[in-house]
This record gives sequence, C-alpha cells and structure tokens, in this order.
Amino acid sequence: MSRQLLTNLNDGDAVEETFYLADKQLRANRNANLYLLATLRDSSGSMSGLMWNVAEDSMSHIDSGDYVRVRGKVQLYQGNLQMILTHIQRVSPETVDPLDFQQQPPTNVEQLLTRMREILLSMDDPHLRALMECFLIDDGLMDSLSRAAAGVKAHHAYHGGLVEHIVNMLEVAHRIDDLYPEVDNNLLLAGIFLHDIGKIREMDFENGFIYTDEGQLLGHMVIAVEMVSDKAQQATELTGEPFPEETLLRLKHMIVSHHGTYEFGSTRLPMTPEAIALHHLDNLDAKVHEFADAIEGDPNTKSHWTPFINRIDRKLFRGANKAGE
Repeated sequence: MSRQLLTNLNDGDAVEETFYLADKQLRANRNANLYLLATLRDSSGSMSGLMWNVAEDSMSHIDSGDYVRVRGKVQLYQGNLQMILTHIQRVSPETVDPLDFQQQPPTNVEQLLTRMREILLSMDDPHLRALMECFLIDDGLMDSLSRAAAGVKAHHAYHGGLVEHIVNMLEVAHRIDDLYPEVDNNLLLAGIFLHDIGKIREMDFENGFIYTDEGQLLGHMVIAVEMVSDKAQQATELTGEPFPEETLLRLKHMIVSHHGTYEFGSTRLPMTPEAIALHHLDNLDAKVHEFADAIEGDPNTKSHWTPFINRIDRKLFRGANKAGE
C-alpha cells in the first residue's frame, strides 16, 4: 500500500500515516490550555501538526526524533496546509524504512562534490589551496557535509542541500571572476566553502533536522571559525609554512559577517570586498531557491498568486503559466 506523502495532501484530506517527528512543542493558548505543535516530515517535505487540549503526561510517550503514527485531517489555514491531529502514537524505528522520511536533493550529491573539489583545488594561492585540501581529505567531515542541509525551513532544507548551495555559489563566483578584479577570487571561493561549514555540527541530520546542543549554544558561525582555526594549523603542518595571519583573519571575518546585518545574526557587518560579495551571493542563491520552492509547493495551483507567506512578508506571483499545472 502506498504512503500518503505530505506533498500530495490537500485541504480536507483524512490522514492515517506514519511520519518522522522532527519537532515537538507543548504550548499554551490564551485560556492556558495546552496544545501540541508538531513538525511532521517525510521524504516529500514537512507539515505542522496540531492537537488541541492535551495534557503534558499524555504527550510524554513521544519526543522529537521519534517515528509516529498519526490520525487527523488536513486544513488550509492562512494560506498554509496544516494537520489537525486526533491521535499520535510512537512506532518502533525497526518497523519503518528511514528512506521514506529523508528528503533527497534534486541533483546528484556525488557529482556536486566532484565539482566542488574541482573548483576549490583550482585556486592559485598555495596557502588557501592547502587549507581546502585539509578539509577535503577529512573523510568524516566530508561525509557529514554530503548529508547536511543548508537550512531547516527556508532553503535547501534536505539532505545534500548544503553541498548544492555551496556549489551554486561557487559556480557563480567562478563565472563572474573577471567582472570584479578588486575581489580576491581565491578568498571568495574559500569563503563560500567555509561560510556554512559549521552547520555540519550545528544540526543533527541523522535523526532529523534537529539543532545540537553545540548548535544551540554557539551557532554555525562560531563553530566554523573554530574549524577554520584547526584546519589552518593543519595546513601549516602540511606545507611547512605558517598560514598567513591576515588571510586567516579575512576568512574568519567573511564567516561571521556573511548574514550581512546584525538583524539577521551577523556579529560584524561585511567590511571587505570579498565579505560583501559572499553575503550577496549567499542571499541570492538562498532567496531564489526559497521563492521557487514556495511557488512549486503552493497547494493553490489554480491561482496566479501564492498565499501570503509570513516568513518573507509577501505573496509570490505564479503567473498564468504556473497556475493550473
């Protein structure tokens, strides 16, 4: 019997299926009554699930990272589909196929990794190339990178999504190199590879997209700075020459400033040509992917417009070509 995939569900559909419980929260409404807010995932995507009027003890049998069997009904609320649950029960991991709950990238990850290595090892700066080699020969790190997502909700939120995001940015930087001679392209390529590398420790991708304790306490930018310091020392041992202090400083600055503004989590504003270029390339790839994904995943297929999307504070134009597909 085929699964009820989240991406195929529509307003009013009755659901009885097993999903991955990516997040579990107990919240109180205005009347101080508890309700369950769950994030349910499968290989096609995710959906919020709500169960009203629950007790803390009645929800103690499930936790984030569990597989759960649910019953409920899909509801369209403020332009987004959600599932109103009447039953939720933990099921044994031995009874499910993990592949049913893992989102897959639209492109081949191995091909992306090969292209990433090709671009990074084309650098003509020997110190930066040696630094890249120290990351690339770390099999454990590269295995984690191949399975990491770039985000939890906003963009590239699937296994292999981080590699796809990195390679997209590398390709753009590689192609516009001659247009911006004032930008050190070696530094920019290295910064692109490193800007989100801390996410492989910020989140646990084995058991769903859940933040680790280290991720919650430090965040991926601080983690990445630590990783770069460690690998710079390895590069020094590899080459027998000290890693240039200013180059290391510039790389760290690119990492901590790549979100662009304090409002969005940067601890510093971009202060070098490479840092501002990194910020805009990162934002370009993330936003285009987010917009395209929102349009593709919109359940209102007959409308020229998506519903209002709170996260980006706007609705998006689908157009006549997308409507009715």
